[in-house]
Amino acid sequence: MIQPGQLVILISPKGKRYMHKLVPGNEVHTQEGKLLLDDVAEAGFGGCARTHLGKPYLVLKPTVYDLIKGVKRQTQIMYPKEIGYVLLKLGIGPGSTVIESGTGSAGLTLALAWFVGDTGKVYTYERREDFFKLAMKNLDRVGLLHRVEQVNQDIENGFKHTGADALFLDVREPWLYLQHIPKAVLPGAMCGFLLPTTNQVSDLLRGLDEGPFVETEVLEILVRRYKPVADRLRPDDRMVAHTGFLIFTRYMEKPEPLLLPETDASEVDPTEDEEEALDQREDEASPLS
Repeated sequence: MIQPGQLVILISPKGKRYMHKLVPGNEVHTQEGKLLLDDVAEAGFGGCARTHLGKPYLVLKPTVYDLIKGVKRQTQIMYPKEIGYVLLKLGIGPGSTVIESGTGSAGLTLALAWFVGDTGKVYTYERREDFFKLAMKNLDRVGLLHRVEQVNQDIENGFKHTGADALFLDVREPWLYLQHIPKAVLPGAMCGFLLPTTNQVSDLLRGLDEGPFVETEVLEILVRRYKPVADRLRPDDRMVAHTGFLIFTRYMEKPEPLLLPETDASEVDPTEDEEEALDQREDEASPLS
């Protein structure tokens, strides 16, 4: 039995997905007829509820992916393919505190709030009041607003919060705010950035080179889906390709050059460069070698 206030995903016979908060006595009007939410609650997650015309609707518990895809938006939100990597790189988990700037429609904010749990906190900054209000509604709708502290201001004068475990900036010119990071995060904290163009990435890299940052990484994530038909398995005609560059770096109070320990030449290095190893295997396999 689904409890009142829980979110549910309803999937129509044609595969359309609808997300609703379960309110006893309410009903959902669909192209296949009227669906009573009391029937949805009784069906339970993984069950099936029928409209008054007898059409079956699958009832599922929404995942974080569903929640992110379901946010009301006035801005382009980050894709789940980037969000998943961001969470891992920043080390987000129960009890984490993270600072974010550029809330937008709160796609990433929602994911951060989910993973920090009730013992963690997300501090998110947004300068535009309309985005600030929209983000609040989106977070409240999925029951995560209590894990987030919103700040409706620009970060040109720095952050109100300190001692964060991680930081992420989704702003147009992040290099202008690098000087505020040391006061906002703990030494060793991971910092991430999202930028759409190469010239912006270059400007950010120049800024990072001048500051106390190490282990900088630049990447993009591409996703190619396949048609799930066993006898005709092939890629989809379209793919989610470039949607932005991700940049990660680690803040250090007194960065020192990384010194590699001396090793015995007879020992096998387990961290051998992957490209060299691949080239070597290809040479060995070549009929001309």
